Amino acid sequence: MCSYVKTKVAIITGGGGDLAVEMRDQLLAAGYEVKAPTRAELDVTDAKAVEQYMQGCERIDLLINNAGLTRDGRLQRLDEADWDEVLAVNTKGAFLCAKSALRKMIRQRSGHVVNIGSYSALRPPVGQVNYAAAKAALIGLTQSLAAESGARGVRVNCVLPGFLETRMTNSLSESAREQALQKHTLGRFNQVEDAARFIIFLDTMEGVSGQVFQLDSRLRSWC
Repeated sequence: MCSYVKTKVAIITGGGGDLAVEMRDQLLAAGYEVKAPTRAELDVTDAKAVEQYMQGCERIDLLINNAGLTRDGRLQRLDEADWDEVLAVNTKGAFLCAKSALRKMIRQRSGHVVNIGSYSALRPPVGQVNYAAAKAALIGLTQSLAAESGARGVRVNCVLPGFLETRMTNSLSESAREQALQKHTLGRFNQVEDAARFIIFLDTMEGVSGQVFQLDSRLRSWC
């Protein structure tokens, strides 16, 4: 007797970014149904819009909180609006999306939330106090939510994709890119394709939750 297996549904926020596009393509190739709304289609900082979008999905098996932005600047030159916007998109957005998606996942007794973090949460560079704070908070959100939802069959993990050569990093100066490259022990940056492949593989690992995965060759202290 054959049992019917539902197609897994994945939602990727910030769907217009380079990593989001690659994840979408690889998930589609793996047989997922994929929804990847851009910011114009889903403002993750709008609680009502998030709730309406998530409730429009019959089921949600994988939520990738990928929406994010930077507004870099040294603290004394940073506007309050720049602080608020970065925290709103990177942290509050993940909170709102996870909260709404979790309702369906708990009913299903299964589901996976992947938060896209940043190495800046671990070793913040000068001029990223808002972004570093937002991504550090995302790690705390990941681990607390994993503890809270594990008994209900829901997994939560955080992935730090590494320094990817995308539209977000293309605006950096050559000296800034070289400085970043020198911190990589392998002498090369991670690739968008590799980061996407890892995230999709992680979704198949049903015994893994509450973890933070760094996907490049920069070193960090464990104490």
